[in-house]
Amino acid sequence: MAYTAINKSSSFMNTKLYTGTGASNAQTGVGFQPDFVWIKNRDATDSHCLFDAVRGATKVIHADSYAVETTDTDTLDSFTSDGFQVGADVKVNTNTEKYVAWNWKESATAGFDIVAYSGTGSAKTESHSLSAVPHLMIVKRRTNAVNDWAVYHHKNTSAPETDYLRLSTTNATTDSSQIWNDTAPTSSVFSVGQGSEVNDTTSTNIAYLWSEKQGFSKFGSYTGNGNANGPFVYTGFKPAFIMIKAITAGNNWEIFDNKRDGYNDGNRRLYSESNAAEPSASDRVRILSNGFKVLATGSNVNESGSTLVYIAFGQTLVGTNNIPCTAR
Repeated sequence: MAYTAINKSSSFMNTKLYTGTGASNAQTGVGFQPDFVWIKNRDATDSHCLFDAVRGATKVIHADSYAVETTDTDTLDSFTSDGFQVGADVKVNTNTEKYVAWNWKESATAGFDIVAYSGTGSAKTESHSLSAVPHLMIVKRRTNAVNDWAVYHHKNTSAPETDYLRLSTTNATTDSSQIWNDTAPTSSVFSVGQGSEVNDTTSTNIAYLWSEKQGFSKFGSYTGNGNANGPFVYTGFKPAFIMIKAITAGNNWEIFDNKRDGYNDGNRRLYSESNAAEPSASDRVRILSNGFKVLATGSNVNESGSTLVYIAFGQTLVGTNNIPCTAR
């Protein structure tokens, strides 16, 4: 029996690095037509720019901000068969500056679904197309600048449906029945409460949902030890993207990948809740063939006794053809 149904992980999630030109240009080499693109300027204090095919190209929201969705024809102009087209906006294409774009393909096979829905102000359920229980849900109200992102992670406390994290802040987890209606998602629906972040009467909302897929994605947790010889976290694949958040403390969301400068040893990090430029390389997380090793003592990734949740996508070890993938 094959280890995973996904032979080529880069057909569903891939990181694209590019250098800005200051003029409209196509970014190719993603390997598929992406349905969700997250872009960050690595060299400047520009906001994270998130786009998806459900809302449509040019519709931008920011991971580091409460801001409403805007239409900007000078950002991501279109999704193409092998990537995307960017305009001249500085957040996505300043001349000579370096950018990272994380790309996902919407697919039940890879456990990713995008759902747009309207709020009613009353607790309700929304259908999804995963045919599996979501382990990670990220929801943003598109029409109000007051409301933050809401994040459901199935390892966020012992009853994750009662709590939520905020993508654009460093806040610790918050207990609220108003977000997920204290109801766990199912293989066909997810629940939202009366909270204005996810279900205001006048709101339109976008939800990104993932379910774990063996050998490709893992949404787990670990306990920090505060030591430079930090925890080893087994994912069952070589991670290509890792995002970490301490749930019990007000710490940064740290993002790592296998493409940016400093890949082992000295991974560079970015923060989802901050528009800060990429810091210098530091030996914080080491990517291994079957997981990752935490090497930093800092509270963001390894505070002693803290529970930290992570989001990881990566290279499958063995696909349906039973051909193993190598670590390098």
